[in-house]
Amino acid sequence: MIIELIIKFLKFGIVGLSGTAIDFLFTWICKEKLKWNKFISNSIGFSIAATSNYILNRIWTFESNNPEVSREYLSFFFISSIGLALNNLFVFLFNEKLKFNFYLSKAFAITLVAIWNFIPNYLFTFR
Repeated sequence: MIIELIIKFLKFGIVGLSGTAIDFLFTWICKEKLKWNKFISNSIGFSIAATSNYILNRIWTFESNNPEVSREYLSFFFISSIGLALNNLFVFLFNEKLKFNFYLSKAFAITLVAIWNFIPNYLFTFR
């Protein structure tokens, strides 16, 4: 059981790294190239990454065969949406209040939110 949990967490982390790359790419495009608000850009990057992460976690990490894909996706996205709120809160605190670089703040936020995302998805979405 513990070994299985560790393996799932490692897979979740690998998927999360791919999601981080997607998140940063779309955030950068929206913020730097399209000149959109940094929090809107952050939300777009996070949402695209969350969808990618759901697909990869369903197939690879949790090997889900749940026929209720839309319910499973909505659960995953709901948890990710709470993660998005936390992500924006952490970016705000680190960047606006502590004056860290925006992208360093985003990296810290992603790390903290990854822990949040794994636990309820393991316990509820992909049980």
